Amino acid sequence: MAKARRRRVRDTWKEKQWYKIVTPKEFGDIEIGSTPSRDPDMLLKRTVEATMRELAGDFSKQYVKLAFQVNNVAGDTANTKFIGHKVTTDYVRSMIRRGTSRIDTITNVTTKDGQTFKVHILAITIKRAKSSQQKFIRETMEKLIQDAAVDRSFPDFIEGVVSGKVASHIYHEAKKIYPLKRVEIIKTRVVE
Repeated sequence: MAKARRRRVRDTWKEKQWYKIVTPKEFGDIEIGSTPSRDPDMLLKRTVEATMRELAGDFSKQYVKLAFQVNNVAGDTANTKFIGHKVTTDYVRSMIRRGTSRIDTITNVTTKDGQTFKVHILAITIKRAKSSQQKFIRETMEKLIQDAAVDRSFPDFIEGVVSGKVASHIYHEAKKIYPLKRVEIIKTRVVE
């Protein structure tokens, strides 16, 4: 019986080139990784995550993850745009205790320059709150995040959300309704 002839397998790995992935200018054009690709067009729409510690060197913001998407390639550099952020689930779970109330609100906001975001805000009370108080806190959080977005441009809004300034402002206003332990913007997503 004759042996079948083996076809030579083409090694596509050698055809690939490495591209460095860079954050948008609002985040300081920092290199957040590198990726191989045969064709620069194949890099488009790839998403990359980075923590705030990697970008700013701030260890206290280790739990904040930012998501970027490659939108154009220039030479061996893949430029990205910001598409959202989220807080790690273990951080959220560490804040919630028995006998407290978790108040979530998800709303769409539009910034001064017309960029729309879906924003998820979490408030945790010190003790269990009545449903009427929870409803009033939820409405207050929605109103405050809408106001914060209308007053700011896209980069300013992102900076305020990621740094925690917007959440701090919401906390100081909403705690007048019922004592709060923490307010955190746990997720944002750019709506296109």
